[in-house]
Amino acid sequence: MLAWRRFYEPRLLYHACNVRADPENRVSETGSRVWKQPATVATLNAQAENTLAATLGMVVTELGDDFIRASMAVDARTVQPYGLLHGGASLALAETLGSVAANLCLASATQMAVGLEINANHLRAVRSGRVIGTARALHVGRQTQVWEIRIEDERDHLVCVSRLTLAVVEREH
Repeated sequence: MLAWRRFYEPRLLYHACNVRADPENRVSETGSRVWKQPATVATLNAQAENTLAATLGMVVTELGDDFIRASMAVDARTVQPYGLLHGGASLALAETLGSVAANLCLASATQMAVGLEINANHLRAVRSGRVIGTARALHVGRQTQVWEIRIEDERDHLVCVSRLTLAVVEREH
C-alpha cells in the first residue's frame, strides 16, 4: 500500500493515538479507541450548552471508534437570505466536529487543540431538513492535527467537504 493512503482511507487510518482502525469499525482487541479522553454522546451534547453549537441546533449523534458525527437543522438559524444552507453554518458544524474530536485525542489535561485553518467546498444546496457531519482524522500529531469533515444531507448526498487544521497548545491556567 502507498504510504499516503493510510491518511485518506478511513478504514486504514493509523492514528497517533496508537490504534489501528478495523475495516469493520470494531473496537480493537484491547478495547482501545482513538479517543484518549472519556466521552459519550450525552456528555458532549451537555458540554455544548450555551455555545454556538447549541444556538445553531447542532447535536452529536454518534461517537465511533475513529469518528464523531453530528447533525444540524437547516432552518431559519442556518440559512442565508435565498433560503439555502449558509456556508458559514456548514463551516461552524465542521469546525465544531473537528475541534471536539481533536481535543478527545489529547491525553494531557494541560493541552488543547485550537483551529489554525479551515477550508470547505460547498457541493450541493440544501433548503430544508438536516445535514449530518462526520469528522475523521487525517493526521494526529504532537503539535498539529488535521481533520476531514464530510457533511451530507438526509439522502446521503455530499453537501460540503471541509479540512480543519488545529494546533496543539498548552492550556492557560
